[in-house]
Amino acid sequence: MKLPLGFRRKLPLIVLVLVCATPAFGPYLLWFFWKPGEYSNYGELVQPVVLPEIALEPMVPVVPPAAAVAAGVPATPGPGAATTPGPGGPVAPAGAPLPGTSPVQQEAPTLRGKWFLVMADGAECDARCERKIWQLRQLRTMQGKEMERVERVWLVDDGSEPAARLHEPYAGTWVVRRPPKALLDALPVQSGSTLRDHMWLVDPLGNLMMRYPPDADATRIRKDMTRLLKYSRIG
Repeated sequence: MKLPLGFRRKLPLIVLVLVCATPAFGPYLLWFFWKPGEYSNYGELVQPVVLPEIALEPMVPVVPPAAAVAAGVPATPGPGAATTPGPGGPVAPAGAPLPGTSPVQQEAPTLRGKWFLVMADGAECDARCERKIWQLRQLRTMQGKEMERVERVWLVDDGSEPAARLHEPYAGTWVVRRPPKALLDALPVQSGSTLRDHMWLVDPLGNLMMRYPPDADATRIRKDMTRLLKYSRIG
């Protein structure tokens, strides 16, 4: 069928208008009329929630020098602490204030500035709990040179002290010993499951992003993390 001469003359203009309009209207058409059969991420995207900027603590309790002397036990250095020779040979903490000056109070880390893998469980930590802590440690390590952008956090939801047997193998894990109710309530769970069944991913701005299912596949979580760290410029 031969098209009318007038339409043929307007056809290039019509095509040009459609091409220019595609970036504006294409996403709406995809949203309403195209439903993908499979999503690329393993974790379930959740309604974005900004989590409270709660302070994080090292799993191994830090014993201040003054308290250690009073109790007659060795002081426990804080995370990242080191020692350097002082004048005349005595060993002094690295970065210690000069005599006559006041020490600088360091701010405790919070759920900001890095990517956080978060779990919640009781302090005694049964076998399933310990498997989650092990997974968090491995997931961070598997990021290679990007691992410093990732931290793992254990919300001790019964307010007790983490079991001593976990201190050495999982010493790099941050904990919140008494998480506020607002923080725990902000973590979504699947129907029929509890907080202790899941793991969550939090972005460097404190936004809750993803929830992982009970007994999650660590290999698939790693792929999510690798992709996010590759394309994200924050954290």
